[in-house]
Amino acid sequence: MTGHGATVTDGWWGTESVSVMYGHRVALDRVSLRAEPGRVTAVVGGDGAGRTTLLRCLAGALAPGSGLVHRPGALRTGYLSAGSGTYPDLSVSENLAFRAAVYRLPAAVARQRSEEFLARAGLAQAAGRLAGQLSGGMRQKLGVIAAMLHRPDLLVLDEPTTGVDPVSRADLWWLIASAAAGGAAVVLATSYLDEAERAVDVLVLDAGAELASGTPEQIVAAMPGTIGVSDERPEGEAGWRAWRREGRWRVWDPGGKPQDPVVAPDLQDAVTVAALARELAGARPGVGGHD
Repeated sequence: MTGHGATVTDGWWGTESVSVMYGHRVALDRVSLRAEPGRVTAVVGGDGAGRTTLLRCLAGALAPGSGLVHRPGALRTGYLSAGSGTYPDLSVSENLAFRAAVYRLPAAVARQRSEEFLARAGLAQAAGRLAGQLSGGMRQKLGVIAAMLHRPDLLVLDEPTTGVDPVSRADLWWLIASAAAGGAAVVLATSYLDEAERAVDVLVLDAGAELASGTPEQIVAAMPGTIGVSDERPEGEAGWRAWRREGRWRVWDPGGKPQDPVVAPDLQDAVTVAALARELAGARPGVGGHD
């Protein structure tokens, strides 16, 4: 079933076996994503993984070549593309008023919500400032507020926290969590695995294909073998299954042999192992997304 257009479904939004081509390059290869109301789903991957392409399909900004997209109508979708998505020549308040008008939100309701979100995000004192004069973190917060102001059923955020300072990141996660608490299905792209652990569900993309999916706990539990640590990189075959982390070498043994010491894996370890396993099996697809 082709995905030129979207369907509305009860209870969840997302994609089914969506593929996208850019010329002769495969950007997404049969990727499925399920985002449920009240939950935050993180789409994780490095450059070229296909995160932006997937989110553009989900938001309705790009029609996939094949597969199916389940999303609400445009007025019930909030979308923050890569960047702040704000108008630099408009003030903070004017940006929000314009977005509210586009989504047909009553002016009184828009003002109330704008004041609430700006105050909580630390932007109340900047309401009259031009968006182009804001710091990067402030612009990102304004972009997220603009995308969620009309309380969409589906909120799609493309790397909202990239390059943001820790304080602004905490504010952004408050906004993200409040959108989910209000019933929105939130899908966000990130390159930070530690940040993805805050999400309820995680989809890891690698070169346009699914590498792992599930809750962070499920992804970790599905990791085969064991991980040990070493002060030096092992020689021979084991060296191909080793990577540096926190000043030492972590070594994956796919057979699960006892190692000394053994490390309890986290999401970052599990994703690294999944990538190593694909490469060692020779199953890494030769595809690449546009991010």
